[in-house]
Amino acid sequence: MNRLALTIALLAAWLAAAVFAQSPQAVILITLDGARIEEVFGGLDREILKSQLNDRQRIEDQPVYKRFWADTPEARRQKLMPFFWGTLMREAGSIAGNPARGSRVHLSNGHWFSYPGYSEILVGRAHDDTIKSNDAVRNPYTTVLEFLQKDAGLSKTQAGAFASWEVFNQIVEHRDGAMTVSAGQEAIDSPDPEIRKLSALQFETPTPWDSMRHDAYTFRFAMDHLARYKPRVLYLALGETDDWAHDGRYERVLETYARTDDYLKQLWTWLQSQPEYRGRTHLLITTDHGRGHTIKDWKDHGKDVVGASETWMAFASPSMSRRGEWSSHPPVVTAQAAATLIKWMGGDWKKFDPDAAPPVQ
Repeated sequence: MNRLALTIALLAAWLAAAVFAQSPQAVILITLDGARIEEVFGGLDREILKSQLNDRQRIEDQPVYKRFWADTPEARRQKLMPFFWGTLMREAGSIAGNPARGSRVHLSNGHWFSYPGYSEILVGRAHDDTIKSNDAVRNPYTTVLEFLQKDAGLSKTQAGAFASWEVFNQIVEHRDGAMTVSAGQEAIDSPDPEIRKLSALQFETPTPWDSMRHDAYTFRFAMDHLARYKPRVLYLALGETDDWAHDGRYERVLETYARTDDYLKQLWTWLQSQPEYRGRTHLLITTDHGRGHTIKDWKDHGKDVVGASETWMAFASPSMSRRGEWSSHPPVVTAQAAATLIKWMGGDWKKFDPDAAPPVQ
């Protein structure tokens, strides 16, 4: 490349960066509760599925095996989440956390269950002395969602959280009512008659868990809000990857991953169709904790379960050029999610909390 061509290329890159910096950015945080690294990076776990069968059942005859089994981890995860691996991570994003690639993402809190994990994501660091249960107690710390809302001067509808677990009403805000929050089985007020029907239907289709609503409702309510109000800060917290695991229903866990993959496809396709979101929307996808690695403890997590601190983090951002899997890098901690979101929005994460974990580089 000659000097003139190099100068033109550098100028074009500078102008693109300047336009990007001045354009309104949007961030979407997505969490899959208790999503193990084994399924995310390796798809169906044959030993776990086999452990759920009796002596008269052949694993090869099981519908879920026929649907999701393949000979390699890469092929299995592609079958389980074809959009995530075949399009999102290949064409638009990257993911860290696969130990087989020398990549590690882990919790900084010492509890290794949901509320401490979500708080770590949202406040940028662990607070083990105060965030130490899953009780529906108001988060005493300002969350990154609240910070971004105030920093960007956003209205209540411009920053929101949609979650399947009702305790998110307390987790995402330290000041109740600042943002749009819908968590658990709550009625949704929408001018769309189809959404109103779904709002009523959620109460007729209860889950096996008292504090949860099905992810299908959470996703559709979030999409309705996204299309109607065009928020710049949105959090989508899905829960069934954890719920079915606790119940020992491995086939339901796999089906949930596949449904979630379709939700991601619908979300991404819609974002790319909208001029105000295309090219200026950043997605961060992660989990609140891991689970046990073996057939004896895959259903569990907590500080005594080996593997429960191991997580993963995926990025689809116009400001990040890396694609596919990360390898051989310094460990990433889950707490870095908050500062990363702030950086993407063009803010100063140190104004949020100078002691928070820094952005992912």
